[in-house]
Amino acid sequence: MALAPLIELNDGHKIPQLGLGTWPLDDTQVAEAVVEAVKHGYRHIDTAVKYGNETGVGNGIKACGVDREELFITTKLDGGFQGSGKAVAGLDGSLERLGLDYVDLLLIHWPLPRRDEFVSTWKTFEELQASGKVRSIGVSNFKPAHLDRLFAETDVIPAVNQIQVSPSIPRSVARAFNEQHGIVTESYSPLGASSDLLNAPVLASIGRKYGKTPGQVVLRWHVQQGLVAIPKTSNPQRMQENLDVYNFELTHDDLLALETLDAGPDAGVDSDVQGH
Repeated sequence: MALAPLIELNDGHKIPQLGLGTWPLDDTQVAEAVVEAVKHGYRHIDTAVKYGNETGVGNGIKACGVDREELFITTKLDGGFQGSGKAVAGLDGSLERLGLDYVDLLLIHWPLPRRDEFVSTWKTFEELQASGKVRSIGVSNFKPAHLDRLFAETDVIPAVNQIQVSPSIPRSVARAFNEQHGIVTESYSPLGASSDLLNAPVLASIGRKYGKTPGQVVLRWHVQQGLVAIPKTSNPQRMQENLDVYNFELTHDDLLALETLDAGPDAGVDSDVQGH
C-alpha cells in the first residue's frame, strides 16, 4: 500500500498530494468509499457542506480503522455562510456532522464577488484558525483579483486555492499566481469533468509506453506540476490505480503532447457559478 507524498503548506502544515473527492456521493455511498480509500492508502478526504455528505464522510472516518491524526480532512462553506461571523456556525455544523473536533483545511467554496462578502468571511476564517477548530484555511474558485483583495485587506494568505484544473483546463496563469504567493493549487475534476478527456488518443498512446491507464497519465501530469489532486471515485480498483502514479515519469515530449489537450481560456467553471 502506497501513501501519497506530503506537500508543505505556507502555514507549516502538510497536505497529501492525492486525495479522494466525494461529490456527488450520498452519505451511504461516501461512507463506504472513505473506508475503501483509506484501505488503499488514501489519507486525504475532501467534502463540503454543499455536497450533503459530511455525515457519511464522518461515518467513514469512524469506521476506517485509522487514527484521526493520520487523516487530512477538508470541508468547504458555501454562500449561506458568507458574511461577518457566519462561518462560525457553519464550521460548527460541519464538525458536528463529521464527528470531529477540527478539520485540517476549511475553504470558502466560491468567492461570489457580486455579494462582496468574501473578505469579511475570510476574516472570520482567520478567527476560526486561531481558535484551533481548523488547522489551515484556504479558498476555492478564487481568481487572482479576488486573492489580491484578500492580500490587501486581511492578514493570512490562503494556504490552498482549489480550482478546476486538468490537462484540458490547465489554468496556467492562475497556477503561476498562486505559486508566486505561496499558495498551493489543488485540482478538482483533475481527470476532467466528463469522460471526454480520458478518451483522448494522446493519453492512450502515452499510457501504453508506461503500462498505465489514461487516468494515471493525467494524475501523473498533476503530480509533476506540483499540484494537489482530488479525483473522485467510489470504485476500489480506480482508487488503487489513482495512487499508483509514482513509479513512472512523463518526459518533456510527453508533457508537450499533453499541451495539445488545452481547451482554451474559456473552458471550465466560472467563479460566479456554483458548479462544484
